[in-house]
Amino acid sequence: MQNRMKTHQLTEKEMNQLLDNSMVGRLATVNAGNVPYVIPVHFAWHNQKVYIHGLTRGQKLDNIAANPNVCFEADQFETLIMPEISNPCDVNTQYQSVIITGTAKVIEDKTLKTEALDRIVEKYTPSLSGIEFEDALKMTAVIEITVKECTGKYYRA
Repeated sequence: MQNRMKTHQLTEKEMNQLLDNSMVGRLATVNAGNVPYVIPVHFAWHNQKVYIHGLTRGQKLDNIAANPNVCFEADQFETLIMPEISNPCDVNTQYQSVIITGTAKVIEDKTLKTEALDRIVEKYTPSLSGIEFEDALKMTAVIEITVKECTGKYYRA
């Protein structure tokens, strides 16, 4: 374990808050050539799972179909910590981050898919909450990440 993780771990409550409030996450999958693929995504954290929406076809879905093991990251940059010294190596960052490893699958169940999309709409466009998705359900894939491990760390001055 990294030294900073030993002394700067986020609590479960802090990790949940970061996942609830972070506007962009990063999903890492592995393609057929065993090459990592990372993509920024909008997401919702609900019932201790990550939900991501997107198109019904594409590399991330192909990768998940071939290998459901994923890594997900969300962070919050707060500020640069600028010391009195003029050495750039002494500059640090105040931040929080969460890293999740788990398994991903595409949700087929209409009720669960609608619930996940509702959480995403509530997070990003709350003024549109409650509107029925109609044809959007057919044109939208929803990925569910089941957490195997979740860790969070921070650094503050």
